[in-house]
Amino acid sequence: MSNVLNSKTGDQDPGSSPERPTGEAPLLREPREGLPPVVGDAARLEQVVEAFGAGRGPVAVDAERASGYRYGQRAYLVQLRRAGAGTALIDPIPCDDLTELNAAIADAEMVLHAAHQDLPCLTELHLRPARLFDTELAGRLLGYQRVGLGAMVERVLGMRLAKEHSAVDWSVRPLPEDWLRYAALDVEVLVELRDALEEELAAAGKLEWAREEFAAVLAAPPKEPRPDPWRRTSGIHRVRNQRGLGVVRELWSERDRIACERDLSPGRVVPDAGIVEAALAMPRTAQDLAAIKPFGVRLARRYIPVWIKAINRVRDMSVAELPRPSAPGDGPPPVNRWADRDPVAARRLEAARSVVSSIAERVTMPTENLLQPDAVRRLAWAPPRPLDEAAVAQHLRGNNAREWQVGLTTVALTEALQKAEKGV
Repeated sequence: MSNVLNSKTGDQDPGSSPERPTGEAPLLREPREGLPPVVGDAARLEQVVEAFGAGRGPVAVDAERASGYRYGQRAYLVQLRRAGAGTALIDPIPCDDLTELNAAIADAEMVLHAAHQDLPCLTELHLRPARLFDTELAGRLLGYQRVGLGAMVERVLGMRLAKEHSAVDWSVRPLPEDWLRYAALDVEVLVELRDALEEELAAAGKLEWAREEFAAVLAAPPKEPRPDPWRRTSGIHRVRNQRGLGVVRELWSERDRIACERDLSPGRVVPDAGIVEAALAMPRTAQDLAAIKPFGVRLARRYIPVWIKAINRVRDMSVAELPRPSAPGDGPPPVNRWADRDPVAARRLEAARSVVSSIAERVTMPTENLLQPDAVRRLAWAPPRPLDEAAVAQHLRGNNAREWQVGLTTVALTEALQKAEKGV
């Protein structure tokens, strides 16, 4: 959403046109109807439901979370805008059930930016679109190099959005007025952006592709919890033995429990760097652990007995109880091992990647939006038999490729895989 900007940069977006402003775009400072009051009780929410139910056209939706401050990804502010209804700012702490609002706008398309980020927290509030337009995803399909909301509003509409409050703690109450103004402006021109992008998609012959993508976002099941989430600890690659990995696992689990109990982001209890340093040092005493800088700060220091107990627990574990160096997976092995384990598969992957890159360049979009890298790897590692177009197409569908992706890539991928197997 608005609080996560894409890091890609470029001087000229493929979707831009020469008539758009070349100087500094004007900054949006105030919502058109002024800053609305925050909706924080049932009576005001009922008024919003009535107004938005009577409104016209798509509904722009955004949500602000407290990533980096609070545990989990719940919404702490929901912003909506619809023609005929204006803008609404809803506090989802007292108004934590938006079922009636969802019913009132059930016939409307919802417009979000990077919908996959906000749909989970909106679903928790029972606000879920039946139809979706994702402006970030539309930008990717059009080949825009910078697809953050601010960058796209400036490029497409010739306006600027202030982004100075993108990383604040939205769980604080009361929310400052300038934060609320920032939040309201994030939905101010979202429908206008949607309309302009739809025209570009249609002109590029990509509108049906986009509709398939939007439908796939809505149909995607909730993400399954990772079997070993502790393995994503930043810097874990430095820990090269099983007992050290055991310390990472135990400290991560204790940190997660504490963070959940205190409703804090885990990194605010103790950062990943501290966990890794403790796993490398294997401290035996509270003093030794406190000497590791991240454990010397007040909150982490308060739980030093818990951390030491976890480390000692690992010391007493048998080898069988310790985690394996790498987690078992259901997919192909790491790509850097393919050349040794299966040289033919390595040739297939090189050929498949070349095909996907070439087609993506031709249709002007990132390769990962043309075809997910995991689908390409799985196809190259264990291609279907017989290796023909029908089987390749079915293999791609089984790995969540949409019909437009299957149609664009199947023939070229099949030919490339066949040649790679023959060593051509």
